[in-house]
Amino acid sequence: MLHPLVAEKTWSLFLRGEYDTAVFQAFKEVEVAVRETGKFQATDVGVDLMRKAFDSARGPLRDENRPKAEREALAHLFAGAIGSYKNPTSHRNVALEAEETVEMLMLASHLLRIVDSRAVEDAG
Repeated sequence: MLHPLVAEKTWSLFLRGEYDTAVFQAFKEVEVAVRETGKFQATDVGVDLMRKAFDSARGPLRDENRPKAEREALAHLFAGAIGSYKNPTSHRNVALEAEETVEMLMLASHLLRIVDSRAVEDAG
């Protein structure tokens, strides 16, 4: 059920019990995918990048077929996920259990699938 990129980048870390590193890597992949798909600069990072990419009025990854409130909520979801899961694990050791790590990896997988769908929509 994991996005192939999350599985590739995190599985061995997870098996070794390096849960915080696995979570960091998964959400780093989300950040990189958003940056690349949205055609942002390398200097666009973190929560600010998510807010720009999914901005309800101008974000290149917004879905105009959704109501404004849903577009805003998705921007908050991406920004919150990066702020809550990637940032802490990139700045300090975070004690995680296997079960919650799996949940976080599933969230990163879901977010990557959303980004993938925007790339397909953009190409089509």
